[in-house]
Amino acid sequence: MTESGRRRLPRRYDRGTLVRLSPVILTAVIAGLAYATPPEMAFSRLLPAAPALAAAMWPVLPTVLLGTVCLMLMIGLSLVFPGLGTWWTAAGIIAVTVAAAYGSHLRLQRERTLFQVRLVADAAQQVVLSPMPRRFRNVEIESLYLAAAAEARIGGDFYEVVDTPYGVRLLIGDVRGKGLPAVGAAAAIVNAFREAAYGEADLAEVARRLDASSARYNAAFPPDGPMERFATALVAEIPHGGGRIDILNCGHPPPLLLNGGTLRALEPSTPSPLLSLAELIGEHYSVDTFAFSPGDLLLVYTDGIIEARGRDGEFFSLAAWMRRQPSTPPRDLLSALHRDLLRYSRGRLDDDIAALAVRLTD
Repeated sequence: MTESGRRRLPRRYDRGTLVRLSPVILTAVIAGLAYATPPEMAFSRLLPAAPALAAAMWPVLPTVLLGTVCLMLMIGLSLVFPGLGTWWTAAGIIAVTVAAAYGSHLRLQRERTLFQVRLVADAAQQVVLSPMPRRFRNVEIESLYLAAAAEARIGGDFYEVVDTPYGVRLLIGDVRGKGLPAVGAAAAIVNAFREAAYGEADLAEVARRLDASSARYNAAFPPDGPMERFATALVAEIPHGGGRIDILNCGHPPPLLLNGGTLRALEPSTPSPLLSLAELIGEHYSVDTFAFSPGDLLLVYTDGIIEARGRDGEFFSLAAWMRRQPSTPPRDLLSALHRDLLRYSRGRLDDDIAALAVRLTD
């Protein structure tokens, strides 16, 4: 650890300690002011504020103990300065302490409930984003997932990579919506892909099975409100011999292919329908083939990356960022993307982010 790092850690520790001790500090400040100023200023009447503040960060028993200390201080001040209105202030301290203790109890209950919900959310997300190998034969793959803010902790971004008789096949997509319903829809699509990727030689048939699985889930668990639940998705296949990549894009942001210093967006020639919307707009799936040579670096991603906003409100320019990147392994590319995204957005992401970086080796 650097010298500067050793200096920073104590400061962070001190700030946290000061926050936790602020009810005690407030009690001491009020008591000191009440003792050092004329009785007419009646600073002692502010003592109920200390247990009220403690309720926001302390358990029940310490909150009650602080209220008791404030009550004892008030009684002690009344012995020094008669006529302070001791009984009215004491009654206020007792009332506020009881209310603060109850508030502390409710806060702790909500924190425990939130902790359990987050455990369930993380477990559900792991069903969709299961760990995967970093190498499939001559294909190197690295994944990145960043959750948004705590209230949007769990979302509908998904990805999967499987090695099949037809080549290495990958899937990435994004279900419209948040919460467990979106994760359920994403899980239905990913599970269908895991089966269809092995059983279907044609990428269009794989997409049809994903669409059917998404439609069945939406029929069984209809979305709240009038809006349809749909998903963007991109399915790709890299033959074991290499040399090309086949892509079927269902309304998803186009992948970026970095070949040396040249960047290319792999736009679809004909749009394919979003998942669960094929019945409405037709099953016209289009597969595009692009050259994919050893050393090329492919980045597929969800729209949370290009919708990340900076301090000035501007969106993150992923294409410009990619052009500045050197030839690097997938893991290093995503590490740099992770770092620069958080720096650009100041750590405040409005949407979940998923990305896969793929490189073909000799």
